Amino acid sequence: MALTINQLIIYPIKSLGGVSVSEAVVEAGGLRHDRRYMLVEPSADGQSDTFITQRTVHRMALIEVSINVPDNELRVWHRHSPADVLTLPLVPPPTPEAPVSVTIWDSEDVPAQGVDPAADAWFSRVLEKPCRLVYMPDTTRRAITSRHTRPNDVADPIVSFADGFPLLLITQSSLDELNRRLADSVDEPLTMARFRPNVIVEGLCWPHDEDTWAAADLGGAMFYGVKPCVRCVLTTLDPATGEQGKEPLRTLATYRRTEAKILFGENFMPDLDSVGQTIRVGESVRVLERKEPWLPIGV
Repeated sequence: MALTINQLIIYPIKSLGGVSVSEAVVEAGGLRHDRRYMLVEPSADGQSDTFITQRTVHRMALIEVSINVPDNELRVWHRHSPADVLTLPLVPPPTPEAPVSVTIWDSEDVPAQGVDPAADAWFSRVLEKPCRLVYMPDTTRRAITSRHTRPNDVADPIVSFADGFPLLLITQSSLDELNRRLADSVDEPLTMARFRPNVIVEGLCWPHDEDTWAAADLGGAMFYGVKPCVRCVLTTLDPATGEQGKEPLRTLATYRRTEAKILFGENFMPDLDSVGQTIRVGESVRVLERKEPWLPIGV
């Protein structure tokens, strides 16, 4: 069976619920609208605000997001309080206020735009901690800090508020293999929501074959495979309940560990000639160039 794009997912607000879309526009920093909003913890000393994720605030797993296409709006609500809805512009208008300085992993003092004190108050109440909502405007160019890039193919690579790279891709066969190994230790199979990919590919391939994709055509747009995604405690949170367990990291560590890192999924960067193209669910995926994986693939 040919490889195809089975699902496209964007996460308008970093570490909150994902939105499944039928098509997405490729931008230099990732898919359009993906992780352009982010929650930060206000600095007590006036320095750079620090990003917040489910890793430390598990309640974030229970906040859903949807896109109201006709009105170009985001709707945000807590799963247990669906009537308490926060509405945000999909792209907030520019503001004359000074940029907010934020830090995300190794990216320090990234200029971001404050959104709305009412939104800050809503998230602070729902998450039961002081926080601020910020947006990454087009004028912000957050450089990829990893040494794992392809400078000969993509000049000055940038990324949104994603952890490190513009796009995360996982094949369905990789998840199927994990669930095969988990069959005796979990009540029901895990879903892709645990791993928060942007692109899910289905079709006949070895588990973790994506680790070998040095260059791939995704619906006519070219992407370069950079490095496997290092997984963290966030994957142990049940996206349906926000409760934490030991899986899937415990099982992944038995066959997807290299040194102190556990790997699942592959990070990709777009070719600049593909910026502006639209990729769609159901379109074909073609592997154009392969590379040596960090770990053996298959079973």
